[in-house]
Amino acid sequence: MDLVQIVVCKGSTQMKRSLACAAALMFGACGGDGGGVASSDPFCQQVLPVVSAFMAEARADNPVPSDERYGGTAVAGGAGELAGGMNVAGGMDYSAVQHHQFVNLMTLLDYDADGTPRPYLAESWEISEDNTEITWHIRQDVMWHDGEQTDAHDVAFTFAVVTDPATAFPNSSYWDHYEQGSDAIEIVDDFTIKMRLRPHADFLDPWRSVAIMPEHLLGDVPHDEIGAHPYGSQCPVGNGPFVFDSHDIDDRWIFTANPVFPEALGGRPFLDRYIYRMIPEQTTLLTELLTDNLEIYIKVRPDQAEQIIDAPSADLLNFTFRNYVMVVWNARRPQFADSRVRRAITMATNRPEIVQAIQQGYGIVANSSVPPFHWAYDDGPDFGTAYDRAGASALLDEAGWQDRDGDGVRENADGLPLEFSIKYNTGNRQRQNIAEIMQTQLSQVGITATPEVVDFPTLLGQINSPEREFDGVVMGWVVEYKLDDMNLFHSERIDQPFAWSGTNNAEIDRLLDELSFVVDRDEAIQLWSEYQRALDREHPYTFFYYPDQLDGVSKRLKGVTADARGEWVSVRGWYLDPASR
Repeated sequence: MDLVQIVVCKGSTQMKRSLACAAALMFGACGGDGGGVASSDPFCQQVLPVVSAFMAEARADNPVPSDERYGGTAVAGGAGELAGGMNVAGGMDYSAVQHHQFVNLMTLLDYDADGTPRPYLAESWEISEDNTEITWHIRQDVMWHDGEQTDAHDVAFTFAVVTDPATAFPNSSYWDHYEQGSDAIEIVDDFTIKMRLRPHADFLDPWRSVAIMPEHLLGDVPHDEIGAHPYGSQCPVGNGPFVFDSHDIDDRWIFTANPVFPEALGGRPFLDRYIYRMIPEQTTLLTELLTDNLEIYIKVRPDQAEQIIDAPSADLLNFTFRNYVMVVWNARRPQFADSRVRRAITMATNRPEIVQAIQQGYGIVANSSVPPFHWAYDDGPDFGTAYDRAGASALLDEAGWQDRDGDGVRENADGLPLEFSIKYNTGNRQRQNIAEIMQTQLSQVGITATPEVVDFPTLLGQINSPEREFDGVVMGWVVEYKLDDMNLFHSERIDQPFAWSGTNNAEIDRLLDELSFVVDRDEAIQLWSEYQRALDREHPYTFFYYPDQLDGVSKRLKGVTADARGEWVSVRGWYLDPASR
């Protein structure tokens, strides 16, 4: 065995496992299912054979239970790639994060359907009496898919990566309530780790969303290189219920059942294989579902809902989700520098009518970044910006935008017309409809809004770049259980990627700072109300709606119980009707 082989296999505690590693490397086995080399990358060529060898041994030692629910392949179809792959540091794409949490990796804890934290990778934890320290006790029966044991060192490594500015972890505010630096963490033993905290009611939440990464594979990689490391998309090694098998870019991800997933957490998943397919066209996704080529169609268009309801082979899954659709206004542009203009645009837009037309009734008009079903939502009768075309015109006049030359378009005192583009990403019909309807409705108050379609990677580059190359853009945002708008609206984050609007408001800064450290809910409710009203006055966005999440599920697939946590929360319990195989 050469040096490379020794390095890859060094963590094996059993001679049999070491020999399996050596054999795999010598004879070229690799991939989660023992197939050919899935990547030409040198790192992956080292890692994948070890995974293959360990999994082959594990399957031999752990035969499939006799329960008839075990077996078969389920295919989920979605519109896009899992951006960043299985690399936690590679991004926070909604579908990718769910695969981190529920499919390939493990978080320290998860939530039940009511949002109550429960143990997962961490079997327990304790909080100090003064709420300044948390101690995690890591399960001792969780293996990385290459045979290494998951332990406290992996947790410490993950924390170091996501809190290092060099990593550019997009949701850095997750860690505002954790002390950082060399003395912020103490590894008590291999399965016990202490972290220092700043008091806050939701300090557990980051560990529900951020999965643990393997220190033994990535520990020597510079933090600024981890986000783009081939580990994420070419050869991820997880510790969750499903093992990476292969990835065809822009086509599919294939995972196989982990035979040594802890019995206390449900053990081996029922499915032999789980596949995520990328199908950009939603008409094709619907056809694939109705012709039995998909078990789940993720994010059904509202105008397709009735076809699924009427189909004999599928059901419509409908649940209230925690994301909102909005139009972001770039306050760095002169057209949007005055909050009165931004608010007038919302007043001139008939959002209830648009939501009904676009969502077919599957959604709730939004007035802020706080979901209407959340305990912090301000439900006062005087809160929110209602449709009022005459009021919008008056507000624009007050802000100095008037039709000075009789051409039907308002100008300011310098002659700058109130004209702008509203960008949206290719293939998103709902966002296209919003832009086009706004174009019509805003023209009635002397505003020229031009829809502009841009492919999604280019659009992300435009809105996240320092130049902020947009006027307005239709976007969506997933609200975390831990409400936190720091990255969106705090002036200290104005140069960071998600500060699209360029908000710089002292009152909003103050409220966000206070809310970051409030523990008492009664106190927090009052502050959240003040914040939502301040946000309405500032009006960085036109908040449109909280859409219902719609998924089409084949009647062959059982055990799907999606809720606000996401579609993949129950993937370990999915199984195919034995009669359908």
